[in-house]
Amino acid sequence: MAANSSTGSATEPPGLETQWREIDNLNQQQLRAGDSWYLLDKRWYDQWKEYVHTGDQNSSSYPGKIDNTELYEDLDSYHLKERLTENEDFILVPAEAWHKLLSWYDMMDDQPPLERKVVDLPSTVKVEVYPVEVYLCLSSNLESTVSARFSRADKIHAIHQKIRQHFNVSETAESRLWMRSTDTSSERLRNLNMTVLDTCLSSGMTVIMEIRNADGTWPTSRPQIMRNSADEDSYQGPPGVCGLTNLGNTCFMNSALQCLSNTPPLTEYFLKNSYLEELNFTNPLGMKGEIAEAYADVIKQMWSGRHYSVVPRVFKTKVGHFASQFLGYQQHDSQELLSFLLDGLHEDLNRVKKKEYIELRDADGRPDQEVAEEAWHNHLRRNDSVIVDTFHGLFKSTLVCPECNKVSVTFDPFCYLSVPLPVSKERVMEVFYVSLDPTAKPTQYRLIVPKAGRVIDLCAALSQATGIPPNQMAVADVFNHRFYRIYQTDEFLSCILDRDDIFVYTVFIKPGSFISNYLTIFNSYGTSLFGHPLLMSMPRAQCTREALYQLLLKRLAPSSEGEERAEEEESSSEPDRGSSTEEGQSACGSTDTNSQDATDGDQSAGAEPSGKEEEDEEEPASCAQANKRLPGRRHYTERRKKALFTMQAVNSNGTTERGMGEADGTQPYIAIDWDPDMKKKYYNENEAEKYIKHQSMDVPHQQTTVQLQECIELFTTVETLEEENPWYCPTCKKHQLATKILDLWSLPEVLIIHLKRFSYTKYSREKLDTIVEFPLRDLDFSGFLLKKTVNSTEPPCRYDLIAVSNHYGGLRDGHYTSYARNKDNGQWYYFDDSKVTYAREEQITSAAYLLFYQRQDKIRHPTIPPPIPSSTQPENHVSSQTCDGMDGAASCVSMETD
Repeated sequence: MAANSSTGSATEPPGLETQWREIDNLNQQQLRAGDSWYLLDKRWYDQWKEYVHTGDQNSSSYPGKIDNTELYEDLDSYHLKERLTENEDFILVPAEAWHKLLSWYDMMDDQPPLERKVVDLPSTVKVEVYPVEVYLCLSSNLESTVSARFSRADKIHAIHQKIRQHFNVSETAESRLWMRSTDTSSERLRNLNMTVLDTCLSSGMTVIMEIRNADGTWPTSRPQIMRNSADEDSYQGPPGVCGLTNLGNTCFMNSALQCLSNTPPLTEYFLKNSYLEELNFTNPLGMKGEIAEAYADVIKQMWSGRHYSVVPRVFKTKVGHFASQFLGYQQHDSQELLSFLLDGLHEDLNRVKKKEYIELRDADGRPDQEVAEEAWHNHLRRNDSVIVDTFHGLFKSTLVCPECNKVSVTFDPFCYLSVPLPVSKERVMEVFYVSLDPTAKPTQYRLIVPKAGRVIDLCAALSQATGIPPNQMAVADVFNHRFYRIYQTDEFLSCILDRDDIFVYTVFIKPGSFISNYLTIFNSYGTSLFGHPLLMSMPRAQCTREALYQLLLKRLAPSSEGEERAEEEESSSEPDRGSSTEEGQSACGSTDTNSQDATDGDQSAGAEPSGKEEEDEEEPASCAQANKRLPGRRHYTERRKKALFTMQAVNSNGTTERGMGEADGTQPYIAIDWDPDMKKKYYNENEAEKYIKHQSMDVPHQQTTVQLQECIELFTTVETLEEENPWYCPTCKKHQLATKILDLWSLPEVLIIHLKRFSYTKYSREKLDTIVEFPLRDLDFSGFLLKKTVNSTEPPCRYDLIAVSNHYGGLRDGHYTSYARNKDNGQWYYFDDSKVTYAREEQITSAAYLLFYQRQDKIRHPTIPPPIPSSTQPENHVSSQTCDGMDGAASCVSMETD
């Protein structure tokens, strides 16, 4: 007999034997992850088995409607009782068996079916009897929660949709989820495609939905904007016209971000939330989507029109986390940051979830069109993202072996063009010339020298200006009151940086030979050095302590009032330090035991004479040689006077502890140690620092001016590979310094051109200040593209400028800013960290470092008229200082860990 239920009549069941056979066969199914199985009360199922086995449809063992009452904790919530046991309290039947039994016998009124999922656990596949029960709420009201049950096989996306439905959250509202296990810690649920099991979400936890504010910030990490005038929340400005706070030497990052922010296709991609569906959390080459999300947050805030300036602190932290070179707050290269960011965004948004291995093929004489299409197709099989869509183009690379003439042709993708600047063969150097005239101050000269020249070329250029023979010059780098380095005449000028303080000294030498040895003099006061050091030479026959002392007095004449006043000072009854005494100490002597080397005859720091020593031969002097000519104890017959300073042999750093290998007689070092009272009375430090500017310093330095097209031509010029980067020739079976030429095959929608202003070699680093003139409109690449237009459907080759990253200053003290054209109103703006001002096209000048061009057919004409600057509007309309802070942190319980 069939039973009726309040919800409708059950279908007529088949015969009892057929019922048993069908259900028993279905129960033999294997468990498969994701399938549904149902719980049945064990007593009802046993009674049904007894009923069908009797073979009598009128038997008293008829089970009636399916009744799971004994499995529920109560009939109000219909929660399953805890700790139920399979085959004792319930049995599990597959979905098809359940639906057959339900159609034959119906179910007790209002009882919900106990459907459960099969989950694939790390060690087994099983039916999940007890699903995960979590609490759901919004971050704006943590007290209002609702409980919901989810299978461990369910994706987080199901929880996301459940919260939206229950709390009536709009589908267009951007949101993110947090998983909170305690009252003090929360964790982002970033990947909505992960399962509940994979995220370790367990019963009793709370899932919180956070909805992005209208100003682009998140309630849990909203920066506080400090302004003296209007409240930040009331500000309404043009979207995208927003500064970026300098967090400490982060102008390089701000400049790159402003340029990317004003790249229309990329910014619209993020503003339309297209990135949410393409976040790649499993890419081993990516950053688990974190760089893309952090960048999206910055863009959302900048284009909300609600901020004068944004604090990119979270973004900076994320960058440093994934690229340790950007940790801390040192200055960096804007192009290096841009390169990392484009690569990071690409991998975080790569639509290819599993990259396949692709074996690359050489052209082997095939047509370029065929090889190029194959290369681009292979590239897209592994790399497919908004970055590829927007910024990637294709090179043709041709290598020719110099030995066997093997030609290798490949097509390679690129993300930006790094073009060289024409390099001048000459270089401007500024030096300080120190003559032998003790009354003359150092003179600063500006010289033109060969860029690849040597130190002797610098001396030759200075010789033309001074008339002093080059072989009577010694060139030194002075740093921190000592000689950082004394250059040999055959050293390359590339080892001298523009920022170095270069001093050129005139010294006496033997006619017809170059200087090899000379005396180095330091000014010292106790343990500290001061003033500029001196290089001196004097005839060996005249090298006595007294003569050296007198010579030094003359050399110090421009900065000292000399010994004339000192002679008026009577020495006390006790011998002062540095005075001539009956003990035989001369003006060069010292009671310091560290100066013993200066009084030990031939074993001193002085230069040893080579060959036969002649009285009139001019050789480097030393105190040691002076001591050879002085008796051990000598009494002055003149009136005793107090010396201004004493002298002692030191090492090349000007300290009394001599270094190993410095007593070889090749270069002595002497410190003149000033008596404190004498220094105060007779030495004028300000006077000692003064110098004269030669008229060559008044000649303005003419910067080289080149056209951008010249730089692109250089980029496509044949070059020979460097020894550090040879090419392996498959024919010769060895590495070769092949010739290489790069040709442009296809160009992207947005073309980034990197002007290689910074030159890094093994010996030097320098910045090229060459002025590069570039067009703001109609940059035509048709003459540079190897691939010629085949039909009218192909995009044109003309580009308009949309953004520029600028670099001002030198290598160590540079500053980055940017110009950019707003995609909505077409107005140009100048971005200098948090400061933003209107800009005219003629202001976009020679400091350009990175150029952003967009293809003309993709440029959208402004739909919003640009604002008209007025005299009442402050020029720096985005110049407020900002600071990080938490708004609503009290109600969002440590979610700021993102």
